[in-house]
Amino acid sequence: MRLRKYLSFLRAGLIEMVQYRLSLFIMVVGNLLYLILIYFLWKAIYASAGTDRVNGMTFSDTLIYLVLATAMFTFMEMYAVWEIGRDIQSGKMVLNLLKPMKYRTYLFWSYSGTLVSHFLVTFLPTLIIVRIVTGDAIPLSWNLLLFLVAALMAVVINYSIDFIVGTICIFTESIWGINIMKQVIVLLLSGATIPVAFFPEGLRTVVYFLPFQSIYNTPLTILIGKETPENILWMMGLQLFWCVFLGVASRLFWSRSIRRITVNGG
Repeated sequence: MRLRKYLSFLRAGLIEMVQYRLSLFIMVVGNLLYLILIYFLWKAIYASAGTDRVNGMTFSDTLIYLVLATAMFTFMEMYAVWEIGRDIQSGKMVLNLLKPMKYRTYLFWSYSGTLVSHFLVTFLPTLIIVRIVTGDAIPLSWNLLLFLVAALMAVVINYSIDFIVGTICIFTESIWGINIMKQVIVLLLSGATIPVAFFPEGLRTVVYFLPFQSIYNTPLTILIGKETPENILWMMGLQLFWCVFLGVASRLFWSRSIRRITVNGG
């Protein structure tokens, strides 16, 4: 019965995607322009390096990684921070707190339909095209199943980080600057804009133990299928740790912070 309630949010998100097709089209075009920029930028980087392999990655490896990272961003980003901020500033938060479903759960499932639709419409076609163009660069084996599990945990980690940052709005009543800073940190340290393999060795070691690289680097590394089973097991174990830790931390922070909420709109 509870699952059916959650799936209704999923269905609503899918219907919304169908209704706002122009928005989806603009997003796809924007991603294509960004990928063209990435191609010429990294082509120039490898040309200036004077070698076919930089930090263990060829130009083809880097391009595949960044193309998939861009496609992955389209369904990973849930914009929960902005939603929480608007709910607090407008006064809608009072109504949300009166609903029978916990706000954290409600917010997550309200984005689930958009997440699934973007995965099917943007990431999956991108993966198929990359597979066709590059041949066997991406193996079709157990890595696909492990990728789906890792991607699901990455969504949970990303959402927990967003929820923690959004909760800060209770104290600041303004979230714009904090969220921009969060986005820069996550996109940089997660490997979404620059592969983690290109980081300096000391920084790379630190980044591997932070939750951010579990959002993009871990699922993409598993999907590309060039890591040993031992390393994959370690990366997914670290993902699971951050899922549990950040999930508990976001719940506790919310339960403590909500006692101090002040509403300006209603």
